[in-house]
Amino acid sequence: MIEKIVSSPASGWTGGEGPHGDIVISSRIRLARNLDKLPMPPFQNETSSYAVLERVKKAAESLELEGWDRLHFYRMDELPSLQKQILLEKHLISREHAENRPNKGLLVSENESVSIMINEEDHIRIQVILTGLQLEEAWEKADKVDDLLESRLEYAFDEERGYLTCCPTNAGTGLRASVMVHLPALTATRQASRIFSALGQLGLVVRGLYGEGTEATGYIFQVSNQITLGQKESEIIQNLASVTRQIIEKEEETRKILLKETPLQVEDRVGRAYGILTNAATLSSQEALNLLSDIRLGVSLGLLKINLGIRELNELMVSSQPGFLQSFTGKDMEAAERDAARAKLFKEKLNKKRG
Repeated sequence: MIEKIVSSPASGWTGGEGPHGDIVISSRIRLARNLDKLPMPPFQNETSSYAVLERVKKAAESLELEGWDRLHFYRMDELPSLQKQILLEKHLISREHAENRPNKGLLVSENESVSIMINEEDHIRIQVILTGLQLEEAWEKADKVDDLLESRLEYAFDEERGYLTCCPTNAGTGLRASVMVHLPALTATRQASRIFSALGQLGLVVRGLYGEGTEATGYIFQVSNQITLGQKESEIIQNLASVTRQIIEKEEETRKILLKETPLQVEDRVGRAYGILTNAATLSSQEALNLLSDIRLGVSLGLLKINLGIRELNELMVSSQPGFLQSFTGKDMEAAERDAARAKLFKEKLNKKRG
């Protein structure tokens, strides 16, 4: 199973068939949970972390009996660093979970829509990622997994504070809901920063492509709730879904205005991106994602006559990442070698799809 995951850029969120898939790349629900009467990860020794790993693994294995897809289990310390890098690039684990520490585990479903990190910042991080704007659907699935696990495990829970977590900002519901959105028009017209500033007043936060501390490469942003305490899960999700729909409307409106008022500039931007991606000899990761963003915009606006859909664009984004490039070529590569391999990848993929 792990070989299949790390050999293909396709994942549960890359399909592109979800609602508003040209703007909302994915919807994610993440639940933080800890087991009662066991030290939380910052205070664990190897004995207690092993106890958590085994209890969660055993509980998750029984989910299959409830009719769920099988969750495949992996010990993180048994995975090569390249495979962990690819799991990170596919958003199946966090950057912290890829770091070496005893008794970390990963459970992942066949279609990669459900993953559970064991002994990350908290004992359990349940994650569901779906393609497009499907926050409610992702929540429904995550909630069912959580209920089934909770029926077999005793969670650390307080009547007043809710689910207890290592970081106070995750306490209460333990719920982080997020959407990964592609906003080239709002970024180009400098409206994005003003909108993001306003989101802070609504209890939402904006981060880069790979979460906290990362840059918004390729005009792709992650919008998530900041408050987990004092609100019901349904309120958090409805609030984020409502704001996301408003962002979608604004992005669509701005794209139409740009196309109407500055058609040559938009066409030039898309054409230049295509020209560079099909001819460049080297491409950095950031440059490639920015140019791919313009290709995505051109496809969405019907300016680029090329046989490429949202699914192929999402998979190109994943397969151009450092881990995947090294996996494809079968060798470790320095940055300059990866840039050359990345340029070759885009040249081959895009020329094949030329209409």
